Amino acid sequence: MITIRGLSHRVLDIPDLFIPGGRTGVIGPNGAGKTTLLRLIAGIDTPEKGEILVDGIPPREKEIGWVGEEPDRGIVFGRVFDEIASPLRFRHDACSAVDDRVRAVASAIGIVDLLGRETGSLSTGEKVKVAIGAALVARPDVLVLDETDSSLDRESADAMASLIRGASCPNVVQATQRMELAARSEYLLYLEGGRVVHAGSPSAVFAALSGTPFSPPSRWWRR
Repeated sequence: MITIRGLSHRVLDIPDLFIPGGRTGVIGPNGAGKTTLLRLIAGIDTPEKGEILVDGIPPREKEIGWVGEEPDRGIVFGRVFDEIASPLRFRHDACSAVDDRVRAVASAIGIVDLLGRETGSLSTGEKVKVAIGAALVARPDVLVLDETDSSLDRESADAMASLIRGASCPNVVQATQRMELAARSEYLLYLEGGRVVHAGSPSAVFAALSGTPFSPPSRWWRR
């Protein structure tokens, strides 16, 4: 779970917010503060005022997986296996343990066949999967996805959503502009002007947003 208290940072003004474990979606118009919030949750930035805690501990003291809007920009290594293995090698895990974990993650997200490939030869969808593999390999406490689906077609975005649902990560926070993906979240935040205007189940949030561009067809969220 993620707890936010007295947060004031750039556009964000969030006095008090509790995000339960599981899959949380983050939606809202451009400039609402979504990326700023996700960067704080990931520990990339630290709050100007207030605090964010993941299970009672600051994000920089937890294992966090991060994948941004353009995952290929974060790819450093020339071979897929090495890219996914890099977080474990940076912390000096044993070679045999690294090999086993990389293959386990690759199997879980269906990219074993990519492990020997050059990263430069991958399609956009394949690069997204590799970036997610690298984010998951260290068993993060939180996986943060900042509109990672934005460059994908609908089929690829659905495939990405499926592999995220199957990942054994206790907290997933995903910003998206695809309301059909947001509707599959267990918890949903709607930001506007740096504030959390609505928070709760997708059905509750989308009902509150009825008549706006952020209210998808009811068949997606009414259960």
